[in-house]
Amino acid sequence: MRLLFIVQGEGRGHLTQAISLAQLLQEAGHEVIGAWVNVATGRPVPPFFVEQFTAPIISLPGPALVYDPQTNALDLKTTIRGIIRQLPTFRQSVRQLRMAILTEKPDIVVNFFELLGGLTYGLYRPSTPMVCVGHQCLAFHDSFTFPKGSWFDKLLFKALVRLNSWGATELFGLSFDQQTDVPRRRLRVMPLLLRRELTACRIQDDRTDCCPYVLAYTTQPGLVSEVLEAHRQCPEMVVHYFNATTQETQEQVDNHLFFHRIDGIRYLKYMQHCEAVVTTAGFESVCEALYLGKPVLMMPQPNHYEQACNALDGQRVGAGLAANRFDLRRLLTYLPTHDHSVSNRFKNWYASGEWRFVIALQRLIPPTNSAT
Repeated sequence: MRLLFIVQGEGRGHLTQAISLAQLLQEAGHEVIGAWVNVATGRPVPPFFVEQFTAPIISLPGPALVYDPQTNALDLKTTIRGIIRQLPTFRQSVRQLRMAILTEKPDIVVNFFELLGGLTYGLYRPSTPMVCVGHQCLAFHDSFTFPKGSWFDKLLFKALVRLNSWGATELFGLSFDQQTDVPRRRLRVMPLLLRRELTACRIQDDRTDCCPYVLAYTTQPGLVSEVLEAHRQCPEMVVHYFNATTQETQEQVDNHLFFHRIDGIRYLKYMQHCEAVVTTAGFESVCEALYLGKPVLMMPQPNHYEQACNALDGQRVGAGLAANRFDLRRLLTYLPTHDHSVSNRFKNWYASGEWRFVIALQRLIPPTNSAT
């Protein structure tokens, strides 16, 4: 198979999934011919993706989420205004994608939940099969749990999923656990795509080997105040906090609070030995903690409906607790009740992805191209 990727560049999650799937496919003898990555105007493709993705990379200007610097909430009005203002630019990006598909002639296009990919297929209908990959696709699963009392946010979220997957032959819904497919909605439930550095980590089998500290992680600068307040209310708990504002490798705030610059390798090392993880409910962060058997306190960012869904889904499978703030006392109360066998089930499900993705993608190729 020859595959072309379209990747959402907002955050790390979809970029990491693209790297992981490319590695999996290349090891199975298939060819990833390139990746078109949506980045906000003026931003480069993240360095970690450039370093680890071995095929050619082309950046495309596209939509970006905007957060309120005071409240940390997702600023929908500013986000939508920015999208409307840049519509001519996005139209050009869609045309570029269409031309790339026509020129490169891949067997399959893999869209990692990127709006520009959905618009390209919805408006131009290329003949090449396209699959949309993302945990967000599970919004079309009958058993998916949505936050209560947020009907308008639910409507917007499902509309976004429809737009991003517009024209897709199939939707690959990345799930914390194995569930039934939903053929009438073209939804296939698939295992997670995790970075190799994580799966190479030594798992702490002996619970007494864990160190008495909590690992915290956020990317929004405004959330630093939330962590400081949580530490003030529970000062006896040691917290190692990776965040976007810290420039030094490590800064000691006091005897029990340490700030760290975001560094993927060091973060995993600290996760291996921590007692629990506290983070916003980003899908990738919850998956990594599940894989390493660490309980998670999941606090969605304000107005971030997708993260609210992730927190509820993570709580459903036993990853940890969904919360509306960094409540360390509640986490301490929960820890003795956490079921660590959840991690073993998760790892078994993840391991099945090595054959599930290859087989599912091969089935999408029209018979005339199947020998590629």
